[in-house]
Amino acid sequence: MSEPAARKGWMGLLARAEAGRLASLVPDLPAHQVLRAPEVGAVMVQGRVGGTGGPFNLGEMTVTRCSVRLDGGVVGHAYVQGRDRDHATRAAVVDALMQTDDAPRVQADVLAPLRAEEDARRQTRAAKAAATRVEFFTMVRGEDK
Repeated sequence: MSEPAARKGWMGLLARAEAGRLASLVPDLPAHQVLRAPEVGAVMVQGRVGGTGGPFNLGEMTVTRCSVRLDGGVVGHAYVQGRDRDHATRAAVVDALMQTDDAPRVQADVLAPLRAEEDARRQTRAAKAAATRVEFFTMVRGEDK
């Protein structure tokens, strides 16, 4: 996986992570300088007709963004849904750490558990949806010849 694609993957995972769980995995933040303090704003969410058709504006969603610089000069960014400034700061610090030599440790200690938990949530949701699936069939009637 290319570097931009890998970064997009971990940034998305951090944005979707539960704030409390991320805080428990990263209780102490390393020394960092806040470049852009966590600020709350809104972004326009787009949908597509039928999932694949033309885009349309669905509505606005609240997001919090943050940018930090570690002591080594590496910059991390984060955008998270909602108004949780602490979540945005932690996600930005983890993004910066993933660009350092600590990346393998952060991957194993933080991202791998978050990914496993996200996969488990998706499987649970898919199983619940599958349980409500209805199969329809049509019987052939005699006069339809």
